[in-house]
Amino acid sequence: MNLVDKTDKTFALTTPLYYVNDVPHIGSAYTTIAADVVARFQKLKGHRVLLITGTDEHGQKIQRSAETLGKAPQEFCDEIVPSFVSLWEKLNIQYDRFSRTTAPRHEAIVKEFFGRVWQKGDIYQGQQKGWYCVACEEFKEERELLADKRCPIHTNKQVEWRDEQNYFFQLSKYQTQLEQFYQSHPDFIQPESRRNEVLSFVSRGLQDFSISRINLDWGFPVPTDPKQTLYVWFDALLGYVTALLEPDADPTLDNALATWWPINLHLIGKDILRFHAVYWPAMLMSADLPMPKTVFGHGFLTKDGQKMGKALGNTLDPIALVERYGSDAVRYYFLKEIEFGKDGDFNESRFINVLNADLANDLGNLLNRSLNMVKKYCAGNELSISDETISADNPLKKIGLDLGEKVQQAYQTLAFNQACEAILSLVQASNKFIDDQAPWSLYKQGQQQEVEKVLYAVLEAVRLSAYLLAPVIPNISSEIYQQLGFGINFNEQNQTANAAPFSIHSKWGLLSNKQLLGNPQPIFKRIEPPKND
Repeated sequence: MNLVDKTDKTFALTTPLYYVNDVPHIGSAYTTIAADVVARFQKLKGHRVLLITGTDEHGQKIQRSAETLGKAPQEFCDEIVPSFVSLWEKLNIQYDRFSRTTAPRHEAIVKEFFGRVWQKGDIYQGQQKGWYCVACEEFKEERELLADKRCPIHTNKQVEWRDEQNYFFQLSKYQTQLEQFYQSHPDFIQPESRRNEVLSFVSRGLQDFSISRINLDWGFPVPTDPKQTLYVWFDALLGYVTALLEPDADPTLDNALATWWPINLHLIGKDILRFHAVYWPAMLMSADLPMPKTVFGHGFLTKDGQKMGKALGNTLDPIALVERYGSDAVRYYFLKEIEFGKDGDFNESRFINVLNADLANDLGNLLNRSLNMVKKYCAGNELSISDETISADNPLKKIGLDLGEKVQQAYQTLAFNQACEAILSLVQASNKFIDDQAPWSLYKQGQQQEVEKVLYAVLEAVRLSAYLLAPVIPNISSEIYQQLGFGINFNEQNQTANAAPFSIHSKWGLLSNKQLLGNPQPIFKRIEPPKND
């Protein structure tokens, strides 16, 4: 196969393909928001981006969920999938491909991939005995189980004993090759804590894993033995490959891998790390395909310090949250307040306080009061000065000159909280600067140029902050840019056609090239705490 060499001008990334045993939860939303932020950032850098999301629709868990409701599995999936599509729309997710594992094109890709691995001699028939978690779709080692044979991840569910003849993939054959790959590609698994987990797991010795099930109808039949059904992970992981197909292309591996492979970034929750960081690369090695660049496993979310669950009655509905507070608010809180990669907590009081402090008070009020002073103190709503008149020792300019590079580095390493905090430091410094300089007093003293210098520096800080925050809060950033007289909408798909490259817009001093300022409007209204019933 002649794979096209990827350049640094393309970037492909994926969310997990989410199980459709129920409507999407806040954890699914969290991963997808992060993926969208990465995609938007890469677009601002001028890259061609492909963001893949979708649904994993096969397996016993799905079949049982459908049976509980008295529905056929396909009917059940078709009813659940729109809830994901709807939530991504509400969260302002700009995905490019939505991959469904029940699609006929996907089956063709799975069969061809299976054939490659079969021809390699890496699939054999054997006896599978062990404890199986249906919720994980995974066999568990006895030492992993909690009391009463409960799953360590789905702690309220007991595992089931299975003893059946299945087909196996020779994972053990790739032990040494995987270890060598991890050694030569230290950035493949991120963050460092996840990498250490995988290295520890692999060092204990890899065991072959089952890739089929018997007495299960919901899934693709094993090409060499139609009495068996392909195991969900051997099927689902290939959904990433299927998504790479152009709409009018025949469903072959050559066509799917021609442009966007290998994937630059798989974003996943840490509960499915093993599948993506061990099973998936071993499968690709067997098929003689290049490895993805990076697998990043983020942490879990809790609510008010407790693990979320229906049994506890403390679930967090992402649809209700975004409908109540807006997409930018939800996106900002989860990426600014939680260090990506670690576990994080949602508390509604803190959520409201953070948004009011950062977006309404610090950023929104700064823009509003500054534009109002421009209208009041500057003829024609224009600043008659340029950046060259702002001295190098101006405190805002000092921060702004280095901020773009600092934030770019944070986005590239998925340190979203560090990016937001660095940007917010400029906003907070701007509020202090305008209070210290008191342009209203300078105006009364007839110091017009000094007034405009203050307002220029503050508004340039606001512009720079809005641009750097655009991947996280695209709606608010668009409103700020438009109020400053720039015709840029960060929600348009082809951002690179409507905004100068990141290297230009992320630098201090751009406002001097665009002096027409819009009318001040609130960009984020303060949130009032919900009243207790």
